[in-house]
Amino acid sequence: MTSRCQPGRSTVIAVSGAAGSGKSTLGRTLATTLRAPLLDLDTLTNPLLDGLHGPVLTEHWLTGEHRSTIRDARYAALRATAAEVAGTAGTVVLVAPFTAELTGGPEWEALAAAVAPAELRMVHLRGDAELFARRRSARAEPRDAHRPADAAPTGTGPAPPAAPHLAVDAELSPAQQELRVLRALGVRTALDPDAPVFARTFDAVLSDLDGVLADSTASVVRSWDRFARELGAPPAAVHGNHGRPARMLVEALVGPDGVEEGLRRIEAIEVADATGVEPVPGARELMASLPGDRVAVVTSGTPAIAGARLHAAGITPPDVLVTADDVRHGKPDPEPYLLAARRLGADPARCLVLEDAPAGVAAARAAGCAVVGVLGTVGAGELAEADLVVDGLDRLRVSAGADGLSVTPA
Repeated sequence: MTSRCQPGRSTVIAVSGAAGSGKSTLGRTLATTLRAPLLDLDTLTNPLLDGLHGPVLTEHWLTGEHRSTIRDARYAALRATAAEVAGTAGTVVLVAPFTAELTGGPEWEALAAAVAPAELRMVHLRGDAELFARRRSARAEPRDAHRPADAAPTGTGPAPPAAPHLAVDAELSPAQQELRVLRALGVRTALDPDAPVFARTFDAVLSDLDGVLADSTASVVRSWDRFARELGAPPAAVHGNHGRPARMLVEALVGPDGVEEGLRRIEAIEVADATGVEPVPGARELMASLPGDRVAVVTSGTPAIAGARLHAAGITPPDVLVTADDVRHGKPDPEPYLLAARRLGADPARCLVLEDAPAGVAAARAAGCAVVGVLGTVGAGELAEADLVVDGLDRLRVSAGADGLSVTPA
């Protein structure tokens, strides 16, 4: 449940990305949630242009000599329609590659002017060219055969956009992408003021890392997809295991004899991919507000992976860091959280755990801890066993007092 159905002012949300980025799917998802009109460049213009192919255009309109003129006309139609709809409906979602607009030049200025006085918010789905090529191959759309080859070398992706934008990883699911967009727009999940965590004090905060402090979900997906492809396994074989120890998944993929080599390989991939990881909103501030002897990070990753992601997110590692190397049984077993509490000298029953995955929530519950679920990896329904669910740590404030740590809505 969100605190409001639409952004607080008239807003035009432009969802951009290369062919195969998933922009149409995200656009439909946002339009449905916001109850806003959806204007897709392809839907608006392709039927007319396809009808002209043959009787009027001898070459496909994506590749022929009139390609540039047709491009300008398509976007002029989109701008005119967006201006009309935004003037009557308020919020509207646009879907198009917006390649020229993303450079921040006259095309960007024309789009912003067309939808004014509505606020223009550009969302850009980023990902590498290889990912998009695989998706286009899988969907087998006839028009893809006429698209120009990607300008960037395979695996590198295009240059970052110059126009103001919110970057969202194409590797994420539509629901994960939507949460990040809505959060940036100020459409937040309502807090329960009667949640039990607001009525008590705690001795320590024990936080998961991935998806709670570091917004590393896309990095995890990319890394494990690459690992699976190297093994010749389908990417689906590694999905749906967030929060569980890597050893279990590696053994399922390579068998017991290849576990150690497999673990070294996936660690190297994940560390290399960590450079672009960003903090979850509010993570840095919350960690900085906690006394050093009252906080621990508890992760299913290795020390190297945890260190790389904390560094990328700009978060100083706490003195107590429990990793996969420290326990025999990972989440959902309570051992990781029990060990963190013991190292801090805290009673698990007086510890507050921050988690984003069902396995982590189950581990915290089994350890006897209170739990705050953090959205971004799974839906609220999968975190139902938590005492409170938030869509970012910026929704909470933790303060130290004589009786311990208290949590209040931010």
